[in-house]
Amino acid sequence: MDKFTSLTTGAVALEADNIDTDQIMPKQFLRGIDKGLFYNLKHKADGSLDPKCVLNSPAAAKAAVLLAGPNFGCGSSREHAVWGLLQGGFRVVVAPSFGEIFYSNCFNNGLLACKVSVDDLEKLFDVLRKDPQAVFTVDLAARTVCTGDIVVSFAIAPRHSRMLELGLDMVDTTLSEINEVKQFRERHEREFPWMSGLPGKAKRVLVARGESLP
Repeated sequence: MDKFTSLTTGAVALEADNIDTDQIMPKQFLRGIDKGLFYNLKHKADGSLDPKCVLNSPAAAKAAVLLAGPNFGCGSSREHAVWGLLQGGFRVVVAPSFGEIFYSNCFNNGLLACKVSVDDLEKLFDVLRKDPQAVFTVDLAARTVCTGDIVVSFAIAPRHSRMLELGLDMVDTTLSEINEVKQFRERHEREFPWMSGLPGKAKRVLVARGESLP
């Protein structure tokens, strides 16, 4: 997984609340996500591109930061939504809140999800309304999103920050703490021997001896 420390790029604003995972990645594209990102938002009913959709603008084509309204990524636990965003060139999503499973999937795949206040998001929206070509800098260490003289702070859990900084997915994170895992297993086997090896047989032996199980 690619590491993330900071990024300076363009941004695009999707000024809508409750954008769910089906809107991000419609179900018919789950086997071929390269063209599915925001398909129903970007296209008209006849399948042609909608020139009025901000996601089809020249600025959006170069943007790696997506601004969105509250509860972004709600709905089904569709990891394809995160994959689609990454394949679409996005590395950062900024919103006041996210769907819980979507939020976790972001960090598991190297996508930075920044939680900001509604007021701060409005400031960032306003920048893009005035200048769609505005440049944004996202700094993970500083926990900030900056553009011009505007600096917005975002919150992130230490473990999520570490995953991004080191380029770790969930498996990598577990392996990075393998010594602690081994120590726990050894301690657990010493303290609860009937739960390792042949637990059914061990339990029968203890009961036959008249010993109580914890």
